[in-house]
Parts: sequence; structure tokens; C-alpha cells
Amino acid sequence: MKPWLLIDNSNSRTKFGLGDENGLLEWRAVLDTAEISDASLNDLLLEVDFSSVTIGSVVPLKRQVFANYFSGSWPVHFLDARSPLGLGIDYPLPEQIGADRLANAAGLLGRHRTPAIVIDFGTAVTFDVVSAQPAYCGGAIAPGLGAMAGYLSLKTALLPLIEILEPASAIGKSTVHAMQVGAVIGYRGLVKEILSSIVAEMAGDPLVIATGGDAALIAKGVPEIHLVDQDITLHGLRHVAANVFC
Repeated sequence: MKPWLLIDNSNSRTKFGLGDENGLLEWRAVLDTAEISDASLNDLLLEVDFSSVTIGSVVPLKRQVFANYFSGSWPVHFLDARSPLGLGIDYPLPEQIGADRLANAAGLLGRHRTPAIVIDFGTAVTFDVVSAQPAYCGGAIAPGLGAMAGYLSLKTALLPLIEILEPASAIGKSTVHAMQVGAVIGYRGLVKEILSSIVAEMAGDPLVIATGGDAALIAKGVPEIHLVDQDITLHGLRHVAANVFC
């Protein structure tokens, strides 16, 4: 049987992978989300063989590009709260939950224990709570690290756009160094405070998992994060694809 194409369409980057009943396959690709078009998809997928497509999209315009591109050629499933996630939803308005957040929750199944919290460090940082049942229970959303750091250069006359790196010390010795302290160490403070408040409201001892572009950098200074799993979103899409297409 041919594998399934899995697409994690986020605001900044779109990740592509292949999966089957046994797990994720070796082939991966990433495109800037702004570059998603019929032409870029043709170039990317020219020699990729797959039987169906499962997409988690939080970008409506690109979701439509995918719908038009794959329509009539492959079976396509767009992940949402009605998808066969393999877990319950304890949330008043399930239709408001982002596909990426649902995929992260589904990615826990058969891979990590519950209860759990998945922190996804992207354009926004999201905290998603899965109970022991398991059920998706909600979470928190805050600006992403890049957005917060970029805002300073956008709204101030003298502060530059910086590369986000681990600062050498907490006392900045240059403007860039000082901004890195505020961005990285300050951001860890934001993560710790939100995480502490969520854990205090949860039953049990939740496993805390980080994913996304800034996960490894921030997790280095947040011991409350137990592990980094960069594939959890694709695993969630794979789990849904297995329930839809098998």
C-alpha cells in the first residue's frame, strides 16, 4: 500500500511528510507557507508517490490552494474537531480549536503518556492540555518568540532586528546582547508561568512536551519541559490518516 502524504500547514512554514500504519517514513520537506502554490507543490511532489492526503491547516488561503490542487486526484482529509482523533474533546466550542493543536493532541497517542501538555513554539506559542482519559481540554495561546523579538525592532527607532540566540550572560554588554537576554530568558519566564498555572489546575502529573522551531532553545532553560518531540504534529496527522484511510 502506498503511504499517506501528511501536511502541517502553519503560518510561517509548512511541513510535509509520509506515513503509513507503522509510523513516519524518511521523506520530509519544508516550504515557507507564503510560497505554497500549484507551481511549488508540483516541484516538491513530482517524484513523491502517495495514496491520500491528510492536512492540518491554520491558513485559510493556503488551505484553499491545497483543496484545489489535490481535488479529484487524491482522497483528501482536512483535520478538524470532527476528525477521528482517537481522543475525546472537553471543550465548549470544538470548531474553534486549531487543526495544529488537535494534531498535537492526537500525536500523543501510542507515543507518549497522558495526562500531558504539548507546547508548540511557532509563530504563536500554544499550550495544549490532554487529560488522562484521554481528552483534549484546551490550553493557552501567546505570541511566539520571533514575533515578540521582531516587535521591538518594528516599533522602536534604534533597536535592531536580532538573531535569537542563547545569551552569554543575563547582563547584556551590547544592545543586541541585551535584547537576546530579554527575548530568550524573558520568554522562558513567560513559558514557566503559563505552564505552572496550567499544571496547578490539572489532575495527575502531566508529561510536558515541546515542539516547533524554538522548542530546543527554550527547553534548555525550562526543566519543567520533559522532552522535545519535533515530529508530534506529523504523528498526529498520521494517526488521523490511519483512522480515515484504512
